[in-house]
Formats: sequence, structure tokens, C-alpha cells
Amino acid sequence: MKNEDTVTTNVEMQTRRIPSIGFLGVAIGCMAVSAGLMLAGKKTWANFVGQWAPTILILGTYNKIAKTFSAPIDEEQRLQHGGHASMLKSSDELSRQRSPQTVS
Repeated sequence: MKNEDTVTTNVEMQTRRIPSIGFLGVAIGCMAVSAGLMLAGKKTWANFVGQWAPTILILGTYNKIAKTFSAPIDEEQRLQHGGHASMLKSSDELSRQRSPQTVS
């Protein structure tokens, strides 16, 4: 990755392998376990486990952002992965990148 140290690059490359739905599933699972603990009368444990869900959802959001907006090699690679053009580039810059100019 551009502008990142090796640790950050390695973490992002590993987390890209986790599907986004996985984070949502784990968060919903935490909520279900929390509800079960609350019904079992273990309020302290229910609150403890229930607080995991927002953290997991935030990690899933970071994962999605890292997948979608990480620095790809070119705009074509970004379009294939994220399905949309970069918000940070002007339309002129995008059109220049799509049609390579020949040097005469």
C-alpha cells in the first residue's frame, strides 16, 4: 500500500480476506448471546457481551473502508473492486487515466 508502514499494510491485507457479512454475523451473535444472558439473570455479563457488538461493527466498517478506498495501483483496479470512481480525483484526471496518452 502507498504511504503505509509494513505493519499497517500486512494488517489490511489480512483483514481484506474477512467478508463484511462476517462482522455483521458476529455482532448479531453477540446481541443474541447478550439477550440470552439477560434472560438468564446475568445482567453484568449481558452488558459486557452486549458492548462487543458496536466494536465489532466499527471494525467491520474499517474493514470495508480499507477494502474500498485503499490505494490501488490504478483507477481501473478501484472500479473493479469498489464499483465506483474515486471521489478524490477530478473527472479530467479520471479520463486521462482511463485513456493512456501516447508520446510522439
